[in-house]
Formats: sequence, C-alpha cells, structure tokens
Amino acid sequence: MNAGRRHHTAVSILPGPRPIGDKSRAARLCGLLLLAGLLAACSVARPVGDFGRAEPGVVHDAMMPAVGRVIAANRREPVSDFNRTDQENQMHDRVWRFLVAPHAQDWLFDGSAELQRTRISPPRADTRYTVERYYNWLRRTPYQSSRTRYATVGAHIAADLGTAPTTFAAICAVIEIDRQRATAYQGLAIDLPPALGENMQARKYENDAFIAWFVRALSYRYSSYSYALDSLLVETPHEQSMAVDESLRRLSGYVARANRGDFCGGTDRAGAGSGIVIPSRFQNRPDGEVVGQK
Repeated sequence: MNAGRRHHTAVSILPGPRPIGDKSRAARLCGLLLLAGLLAACSVARPVGDFGRAEPGVVHDAMMPAVGRVIAANRREPVSDFNRTDQENQMHDRVWRFLVAPHAQDWLFDGSAELQRTRISPPRADTRYTVERYYNWLRRTPYQSSRTRYATVGAHIAADLGTAPTTFAAICAVIEIDRQRATAYQGLAIDLPPALGENMQARKYENDAFIAWFVRALSYRYSSYSYALDSLLVETPHEQSMAVDESLRRLSGYVARANRGDFCGGTDRAGAGSGIVIPSRFQNRPDGEVVGQK
C-alpha cells in the first residue's frame, strides 16, 4: 500500500506443545469442534455495550478462549498459560475496536474476528477480507442524502484517528513488557524451570501475532475507506469528499507507522511527523481553487 511498507513482525516460533495421544486425540478434537460449533451457533460476534466497548461474558471471555487454546495447541501453535499483565489487557481492549465494526453490520466480519481472537480459527484468517465490502455496505444503507455517505466515512475515519494514539501507546507498553520478561529471564534462568522460558516465548508469540493482526486491520480499514472514497467520487461526487480525503491522508500516517513497527515513536498529533503521507486526490491552482481530481 502507498502508506508504508508491509509490516513483518518478528516472532519466536516454538515447536509447539506435545500432541495428544493418538487414541484420544481424534475424540477430543471432535468434542472440541462440536463445542466450538455450538458456541458459534449461539452468537459468534462478541456483544458490545456502551460506546462500542466489549461486554464481559462467560461464553466469550472463558469458554471460547479455553476451547481456542486447546485447538491452537493441536495446530502446534505456541500457547502460553501466563496470566496477562494489565498492559496486555489494555492492548487487547484498545485493539479490539479496530478488528470489528458492529455499527456497520459485520462489514469487518465481526463473527470471524471473534473466532480468530479466541484462537478457534487459525491466525491470519482475516487476510481473505476484500476492500469493497465497506463501500458495498455504504451503498446498501438507505441514506436520505448522498452527502451523508461522505459524512459517514469521515466519522469512521475520525473515530480511528481519535483512538489510534492510545492504541499505539498500549502496544508500545506490551512491547516493553516482553522486553522486560526477556531481560529478567536471562538474568534468572539458572534458577528457573525451562517451562517458564517456554511460556515466556509463547506469550511473546501471542503478543506479536496480535500486534500483527492490528497492523493488518488498520491497513484494511485504510484501504477500505480509500476504495469507498474513490468509488463515491465516481458514483455521487460532492464537495464533502475533500474533507474526507484530508482525514484519510492523516490516517495514512498511522498506517505507515504501524507497518514499520513504529509504535513507541512519532507523536500523538494525528498523522503529524509519522512518516510518508499520501498525496491529496485533488489538485489546486495557485489561487487556491480546487480544479479537479488528480
């Protein structure tokens, strides 16, 4: 994408937990898959409360993650049984809103995102998302005015811009926690069991995978907004497009930072000092008049 290089998150790949015995493995997996299917049939998408925040619940906070951990282990993915730190909980809470969009009726595949969050689905299941879904949702929504679609895109971008600084800060805090764990283990490993080091590496894998998911989700949002704006400029051109274009340019700065792994630097001012920012879709004459789309 134009906003920055693709992000490659370094992870510590472990060989994975020891597989379940041959005789019991198939039966246990079948039971887990059946339970996962029953949970999915109830309500896969995570329920939300005020201000779009996730609502706590036994199914989504205990049952589905427990099933997902066993399924992930049988996929030979690293699984840690460390307790989460406050910083890790904060990161998961902050990032979650970028993975779903309940206000937009599943245009970000809320159900499949929840299955991936709880590790019932494998990592990177989100890579099959296509950018036209957001625009198609906008087209289907019966607004009284075609200008309102531009306002909707602008509001969604503004919400992302408003929460990006705190999300980046939360991710930075988790990166520091992983560094502190590694430092502590290196200094104390002679007196600690090997299982503790395996757990540490597994948690690093989990954190890196979640951060990489956020990078993909942010990039996907940017691409979806960009596709929608370009399509609206053709379908229903209006002057409101210029304000949306400017907001999108500011968001591109965060996308660039995320894709190069720069969560701890930059600035809190949206898009400022954060790397390459895309050029405007419009060109101006010397007198300041907008003369058309580039």
